[in-house]
Amino acid sequence: MVGGIQSPALANYGSIPGQVLFSIIALLGIACFTYIVMRRLTPLLRGERDFRFDRPLIRLGRLAQYWLGQWKHPRYRFAGVLHVLIFAGFLILATRAFALLVLGISGHFIVPGFSGMAGQMYEAIKDYAATIVFSCMVVAAVRRIVVKPARYAVPAKYGKGHGADAIFLLALIAVLMASESLFKASESALQAQQRGGVEFLAVLSLPWMLKNLLSETSTAALWNVYRGAYLLDVLTFYFLLCYRPFGIQFHVETSLFNVYFAKLDRGTVKPVRWGVSDEQLDQVKSFGVKKFEDFTWKHMLDFYSCADCGRCSDQCPANAAGRLLSPRFLTIKARDYAFRHYPMLGGPGNGNPLIGGIYSEDEIWSCTTCGACEEECPLLIEYIDKIVDLRRGLVDDGYVPKSIQKALKALESRGNPYGKMEKKRTDWAKAQEFQETCDVKTLNGTNGAGTLYFVDSITSFDDRMQAIARSTARILDHVGEPFGILGGAEKDSGHDVRRFGEETLFMALRDHNVEAIKASGVQRIVTADPHAYNALKHDYKDVPPVEHISQVIAREVRAGKLALAPVENPDNVYAYHDPCYLGRHNQVYDDPRNVLDAVPGLKRVEMKRCRDRSFCCGGGGLMLFYEPQETERMGVKRVRMAAEAGANVIVTACPFCMTNIEDAIKVTGMEGKMTAIDLAELVDQQIARPPSVQMEIRQENAMA
Repeated sequence: MVGGIQSPALANYGSIPGQVLFSIIALLGIACFTYIVMRRLTPLLRGERDFRFDRPLIRLGRLAQYWLGQWKHPRYRFAGVLHVLIFAGFLILATRAFALLVLGISGHFIVPGFSGMAGQMYEAIKDYAATIVFSCMVVAAVRRIVVKPARYAVPAKYGKGHGADAIFLLALIAVLMASESLFKASESALQAQQRGGVEFLAVLSLPWMLKNLLSETSTAALWNVYRGAYLLDVLTFYFLLCYRPFGIQFHVETSLFNVYFAKLDRGTVKPVRWGVSDEQLDQVKSFGVKKFEDFTWKHMLDFYSCADCGRCSDQCPANAAGRLLSPRFLTIKARDYAFRHYPMLGGPGNGNPLIGGIYSEDEIWSCTTCGACEEECPLLIEYIDKIVDLRRGLVDDGYVPKSIQKALKALESRGNPYGKMEKKRTDWAKAQEFQETCDVKTLNGTNGAGTLYFVDSITSFDDRMQAIARSTARILDHVGEPFGILGGAEKDSGHDVRRFGEETLFMALRDHNVEAIKASGVQRIVTADPHAYNALKHDYKDVPPVEHISQVIAREVRAGKLALAPVENPDNVYAYHDPCYLGRHNQVYDDPRNVLDAVPGLKRVEMKRCRDRSFCCGGGGLMLFYEPQETERMGVKRVRMAAEAGANVIVTACPFCMTNIEDAIKVTGMEGKMTAIDLAELVDQQIARPPSVQMEIRQENAMA
């Protein structure tokens, strides 16, 4: 009995007793779902190993934040709130779903602890939850069919869309909510007719509205509605359960695990093979990902967990610039491949090459590794490691873009992508005007210093970027920091070499620099290059702690040791551009802004895309040496964003960004209207010094 009404388990469906029918449906549904999931796990079992079982407490905390707390969903306000409501509704209705399924088998079942007042309260809450979820399904369907947000669109070059699948799934969930509510409404209506009383239902809930519609229905008809609603609910539940692993809603089952096993360390790149040390890499026959089974099991889980929401591609600067890359379709195409080659029946298909099969070379080279896609994904899907692994596979097979080959050869022979002599690394410090204000010593093991200024290649050799090096050195000298440089003993940090996929060359550069740093005897490292900062912090081992110059400046300003003079032109409006490897990858957002705000009279505005949503300049991953197919440069888009914010000075803290933004200012014809300056250069100009010294520095920077 159910509240005085005969249980569906005790009713007959034709000549079949309800208990028998629903037991068969449950067994078939669970068996089918188990078989489907086991087949879906097959490629994961064939994938490469991936170490994801460390730091369980941190992982549980992130699970609570990103999965249970839905932390990232509201970043897209309307769609995010909609998803939070659906997710919360599912959590509330899970108990009701379990109770209903058992009800058809046992004849009478009450969830322990849900009798009495607690049960009545839950009934009201779950009725509203079902109503909200049903309403959200209608709204979501309207968005898909009528509104059609641009991020849901599937360009022809990426294949067939999954819009019909999404609509069908929304309809199934709506039917599930409606059938459960109809079952409750018909039960309540039957009780009212039999007892002559009125059972309380949550006012304005879906069951309440359906009961009012059934108020004049005969007892016989209500009984048929009651039995039919229950049968429809059970069939819909098991059909939905078994259908989800075939489409975009597989993330309902996999997202919890995907979030738990998500990458914990920002700014890092996975090793070539988990469990294989650098010394053992020469025993690895093949580097990188060439066929589907070369992906790790976790990255395959990423493919299954994608909700196809398009947020990653919507935030991807490469996609915005018209390049062939779209992070969303990196995942979707791989998932479709897995479904085709690991079917429900029969053995797996042949492992076809991924490049030339589902991905193009330019698609893989177009990524700047900026991390915008990963920052946006609410399910913490990883893209950079997959891109780097695919590049490793291309490099291993000798498929390197011609424009990059020269830079790689120069890095191998000279330790810098420009092919310049090692002794020229210190030329930036030999300018006569500079030497008069700052003495930079080259560390040789005997003339020790507490701090190493790691300059890196672009700042050492590019004539324009050398001004950043001089400003950085003057700032360190001004705050009384005993520092030196490695000079010719320094080689490129290898940061972008590694993210380009040339792991062996990266290791050679890294090992050389580590030895040179240790020989210098320094206690800490400072750099003005976020790429070098990220490499030294995350890719190197056994080196002293590293800071970006913006962190040093901010600390000295806070301590009152660095006084800044008022801006020379108070009419200028400044906008800070967050470099990807300082901001998103290392969370340094406030220090540069605090420094700018400490300059008296400086007016600062924020661009629409800033902080963790900053727009990449386009220079990461050796992209300064690669010319991808695109409709508009990323730097050009960034300059326009600054202009739209009302700024006429763009401040950055990265030589790569400075290169691309200054080029973009010229391309857009905004010379004279917009200027770019590095944070170190700006601070160097604003340090309160004697007027004569200050004038010399301003003139020197202007000439640069």
